[in-house]
Amino acid sequence: MRILVVGAGAIGGYFGGRLKAAGRDVTFLVRARRAAQLARTGLVIRSPAGEIELPSPPTIAAENLRAPYDLILLSCKAYDLGSAIDSFAPAVGANTAILPLLNGMAHMDALSTRFGSQAVLGGQCLISTTLDAEGRILHLANPHYLSFGEQDGTKSPRAQAILAALSGAGFDTNLSTAIMQEMWEKWAFIATGAGITCLMRAAFGDIVAAGAVDLTTQMYDECCAIAAANGHAPSQAAIDRSLTMFTAPGSTISASMLRDIERGAPIEADHVIGDLLRRGETAVGERAVLRIAYAHLKSYEARRHREKASAAAA
Repeated sequence: MRILVVGAGAIGGYFGGRLKAAGRDVTFLVRARRAAQLARTGLVIRSPAGEIELPSPPTIAAENLRAPYDLILLSCKAYDLGSAIDSFAPAVGANTAILPLLNGMAHMDALSTRFGSQAVLGGQCLISTTLDAEGRILHLANPHYLSFGEQDGTKSPRAQAILAALSGAGFDTNLSTAIMQEMWEKWAFIATGAGITCLMRAAFGDIVAAGAVDLTTQMYDECCAIAAANGHAPSQAAIDRSLTMFTAPGSTISASMLRDIERGAPIEADHVIGDLLRRGETAVGERAVLRIAYAHLKSYEARRHREKASAAAA
């Protein structure tokens, strides 16, 4: 199975690197700067699950794509989705499966509109990774789980073939018969985690210590209500897992979006929270905590845009 991994960043580089190290036919679609970095340093993964160094990972530029791939693994940031779709479009053939690992649902709509819903699998991952200054992939905690499946929940022959290709590569893989439900449950969790930690500029445990955990649980209730209004009410097991994390005293967990804000980087405000609100206007009240969090994130984006414009004009 020919696999094209779009990008070689913290997530795509991790899963793609492990697949390549396990002998799979993997190529990384990267921009010139990352290609030069990989040529110089190789693809390096530092992980408690075992370290990997690929001296010369195979890369390709978008303009050199000529033939379709069997599987496209997509894990870009939401704000790069449009350009990513344009870059890998020449690699999509009649039988290509696209497996996105983004949060939310807007990317599913965009991919289905461009390539047809039959080409798009549901997917999600549970992993904490980042890139260091040298471009090495740092796996920060033990979980490294990838779940995927057909949108209609069937265990199709292509899904089983993809499972075989992804299995035994050094990370946990699951072929789900309820991937859309899983994606909505994760979305409710991610939107709450990003919304509350960015709003409070603090980790879960800090919010608990401040006596404000009720704001976290209220925001999660709002996210779950939106999911339910869209036919995907989170299961009790998912709710219990989420609340355990949100309310844990001393927890240092915070959203990656908060880290992006702290370094002045772009954020996925519209994809993770704005789109959720748009899909549930009647499920939450006008004074929902989620609305306040979204306004906070959009204010950050407005200030960042203004400051960049001022710097460019100076």
